[in-house]
Amino acid sequence: MGLNNNSVERQMEKPVVQHYSKIMIVLHWLTALCVLIAWLLSEGGPKILQNPPIWHFAFGLAVLVLVVSRLIARLAGGTPPADPRNPALLRFAAKAGHATLYAFLFAMPISGWYAASALGIPVTVLGVTLPALTAPVQQPPGLIAELHSTGGTVLLALAGLHALMAIYHQFVLKDGTLRKMSPAE
Repeated sequence: MGLNNNSVERQMEKPVVQHYSKIMIVLHWLTALCVLIAWLLSEGGPKILQNPPIWHFAFGLAVLVLVVSRLIARLAGGTPPADPRNPALLRFAAKAGHATLYAFLFAMPISGWYAASALGIPVTVLGVTLPALTAPVQQPPGLIAELHSTGGTVLLALAGLHALMAIYHQFVLKDGTLRKMSPAE
């Protein structure tokens, strides 16, 4: 398949380990935790009109704040370069995977905020009511709300694939990927 180029040679080479910045590591794990909690607290259907899931809103919007912070940290150079020993296709797949994760991490909170606005549910976090992204509608909020609902599960699946790829890198390719994001070093 070409992903495991000369596995014996790789095992004998010293892994290229350059770490993510401490802020990127903290933001990464906080984002993962907030995504999981928001997903666990998710609700849908008519009952959210009577009892809005404020904790889901809070953790979802925390994801938005964290992902914007992560993008700023990335642009400031908080990420190590890809391991040049990996095949070009694998490096491209990693970039595409990260871009997809970032797109979902940004789209999920925005689509949830939009859906809540369409339902006429005020989004309040830490006592601050955020402006509505759209006017309330009399019918169900439609496609955006459905995409938000399905997108949460897709985001978790992508995060799981992300974790599996990190494990593959660490234990099959032996390139030190997990150590790059580990707070232990």
